[in-house]
Order: sequence, then structure tokens, then C-alpha cells
Amino acid sequence: MARTAEVVKKFFVASIFMWILPVAIVYGFQNNMFPGISQLSPNHQTLVGGFLAVFSVNVVIAFYIYLAMKEPSDKHEPDPTFVAQAKASMNQTKSGSGEKEE
Repeated sequence: MARTAEVVKKFFVASIFMWILPVAIVYGFQNNMFPGISQLSPNHQTLVGGFLAVFSVNVVIAFYIYLAMKEPSDKHEPDPTFVAQAKASMNQTKSGSGEKEE
């Protein structure tokens, strides 16, 4: 259960960054908060800010994927009762495949 809480926490943090970072970048470009931005035309400010905002989302996604790949992957053993029922169901389907269903 603790691992699930950690995964949800990482997802929540990544989601927050995927919203805040691009908005902050676009806001900073529109309000000339970055040095040297005032030298660009308003059209270029919008384009550069938009591209950097999209790039920032991709960086957050890549980092989230990296963290997900780093998660420990324990071998999961299926429930023996479920496996037995599934095998019985498959055997029943195979034995009754020649008959018509109504």
C-alpha cells in the first residue's frame, strides 16, 4: 500500500509541474521577466515562450518516465485460485468449441 501512495504522490507532483511550469514560462515571456526578452519582437516572444513551455512539459514527462522506470519491479505471482479457475475455463471453452451456442 505504501508503494501505491508513493506512485500517486509522484504522479500528482508531475501533474502539478506539467501545469505550473508552462504557465510560468509563458507568463514570464509575456511580462518580460527573463533577461534579454525585451529585445525580441512580441511575435517572437510568444513563439519562443510557447516552444519553451511545450519543451518544459516534455522534460517533465521524460523525468516522470525515468522515475517510473527506476521503480522496483518485484515479480508478481498471480493468485493460484484465479489461475486454476482460468485454466478450467479455458479447458471448458476448448472442449465445447465444436458445439453451437444458442
